[in-house]
Parts: sequence; C-alpha cells; structure tokens
Amino acid sequence: MRNQAVAFIGSVAVAAVAVCLSAGPLAAQAPAKPAAAKPAAPKPAVPARLAGTKRTPDGHPDLTGTYDVATMTPVERPAGVKSLALTKEEAMALEMYEADRQKKNDAPLDADRKAPQVGGETTTGKSYLEFLERAGGGVVGGYNNFWLAGGTQLITVDGQKRSSLVMDPPDGKIPPMKPEARQRNARFTAGGAVAPDAGETAVAGPPGAFDGPELRPLSERCLLGFGNTSGPPTLPNYFYNNLKQIVQTKDTVILLNEMVHDARVVRMNAEHDPPSIRKWMGDSVGHWDGDTLVVDTTNFTTKTRYNGSGDQLHVVERFTRTDANTILYRFTVEDPTTWDRSWTGEYPWKATDEKLYEYACHEGNYSLGGMLRGARQKEADDAAAKKTGKQ
Repeated sequence: MRNQAVAFIGSVAVAAVAVCLSAGPLAAQAPAKPAAAKPAAPKPAVPARLAGTKRTPDGHPDLTGTYDVATMTPVERPAGVKSLALTKEEAMALEMYEADRQKKNDAPLDADRKAPQVGGETTTGKSYLEFLERAGGGVVGGYNNFWLAGGTQLITVDGQKRSSLVMDPPDGKIPPMKPEARQRNARFTAGGAVAPDAGETAVAGPPGAFDGPELRPLSERCLLGFGNTSGPPTLPNYFYNNLKQIVQTKDTVILLNEMVHDARVVRMNAEHDPPSIRKWMGDSVGHWDGDTLVVDTTNFTTKTRYNGSGDQLHVVERFTRTDANTILYRFTVEDPTTWDRSWTGEYPWKATDEKLYEYACHEGNYSLGGMLRGARQKEADDAAAKKTGKQ
C-alpha cells in the first residue's frame, strides 16, 4: 500500500507538469474524440432538513459567514489516478508529505547557505501545491513561504478524500475543447494577448504580450482573481487569500472573494438581464430549491474566457449546508461553443473565524509599470544591438 501511495504522489506531479507546461487555458487541446450522447449532470444529493440550522426570517438556511476553502486537491484528477475517492493510505501519504514540506519551508534558513541555482528550483515537485509554487518562481523570484497558504488537506465529501474537484465526467477531467473553440482562442492569442484567466506569473505570453496593459492577464492587472477564484465557478486559490464571504438578504446574496476583492451580486428570484447586457462575472440570478441555494449565471463577455470558454458560458452553482460549519458547493459548467458536454465539480466550504482583509491591489500598480518599462528597455537594447551588428 505504501508503494501505491508513493505512486499516487508521483502521478500528481506528472499532472502538475502537464498543466504547467501547457501554454495556458487558451492553449490548443488534443482533438476531441467523436462525441457520445450528452450525459446529464449528476443530480446533487439533497440532505434531510438539518435540525438546528440557523435560518433567516423568511425560513431559508442562513449561509451568511466567512469560509476557508484552502485545499491541496486539484481541480482535475491527476494522470494515472483512476478513482475519485482515494484510499485512506493514499490520502494519508499525500497529506503527510505536504505537512512535512510546509514544516521544512517554515524552518529558519541557514545563514551560510549557498546561493540558489540560476532560474530557481527545477526539480519535479511531488505534490500539486509544490509544483505550482515552483512554477510560480520557485526559490528565486517567487513568494516567500511566509505569504503562502495553499492548504494541507484534501477535500472530504461524503466521508471520502477526493482526488479532484471535478466529479463528472467520471475521469475527473474537463472535457476536450471543440476544434472551433481552439481556433477561436488561437485567434485571440495571435493578437498578442495572454489568456485572461492566466495566473499572475503568465510570462510565457505570445509575441507582443507586453505591448500594453490591456494584453496582460486580468489577475496581473488586479481586476479578477487568477485561477477563477472570482467565479463563477468560484474555485480555490491554491496559493493564499483562501477566504470567501457570503452576505445574505431576502432579495440579494453577495459572494465576496478575498483574492482581488471580487464581489458578485446574486439577484434572488429575478429574471436574467437581456442578452445585450454582458458582465465580466456574468449575470447571477438565484432561487431556493428546498434548502439549497441555486445560482444560475449567464450573460458573460468574451473578456474572461474561463478555461477557454466563450460568451455562451453557463454556470449553475448549488450551495447546500451539510452541517453547522460546512457548505457543499457544487457547480456545473457548460458552453456549447467550447465543449461537447457539461462538466461538474464540488468541494466543501468550511466556516472560519478568520478575518477577511483588504486585498490592496489595483490596476496600474507598480509591477505592471515595471514590466512595461522593462519591455521598452529590451526593445531599445535589441534595436541598438542590431544597429551595431552585435545582435
């Protein structure tokens, strides 16, 4: 069993390598296999009415509160992992490895340590979070570990430790992208822009990606959180700022993210805006299905492009309180212009007493100006070298 657990850790690293070596969410994917009949999204289990659940004056569960969603479970299932539910031994091996790694990262540094290697750490990480950290700068140019809080636990749903957030399709993978969607995204990046939902370290952009601030990813511009923390679907951050807050009234629900201060307003029991009105985080309309809050979001723009999607993106979210301190968050994503079928994921939100602090980041901050000045300097240096024949 120990060998199986070690093999699982290795498979997570392989998956992380595959993710990080791709050109980003708008990268061309392998051609899709012929589409089978479109399966229906799995129906969520509706728990019995929870005794003692705090309720609002109109009788609905009170979801108001702050929640910590830190986890080490990736969105998609790692290569080589066949099951959504991990064995006790597999889960324990992963969580122990991550806990030991964090302990080492938090230890005082040796004052006589050697200089780090040029370009940072290049060895393959053995956990999803480890590889993400190294891809984001490693030991050179990345965040000091003091600022990171990726989580040390796998998600647990229905008593199972999960290998991925995605639960449908059964392989735990986001469906392959349609050829026309790949072509659409290729045209987008050909214009010099980086994928809008790329991380803040999206340095491997297409030619011209530093020609202007509008061409950089949205998180780098401090407009929306990277990794789709803003939603919908609203996902874990995997680095820091893991808190999400719900403010609930009879007519409105606010979903606030600690990462890049994104606030989404859900209008309860309303009609969607006309198709001519488009919003970066879509138009979210909510209703109650028993004790489950259902949020239906349409009317997206082409400026966010979650996982390469277009403006026909449609997301349905379900918030179900499973105990006094936990909300099960389930989301189903579809876009007929991007994927042949819908796909579904879920993960728990855990109530916390931690404070949600301001994310003091804004468009046009110091780093963006520095990057643009660096790009202009490189252009000048290249021109001078070409003129003198020293290129």
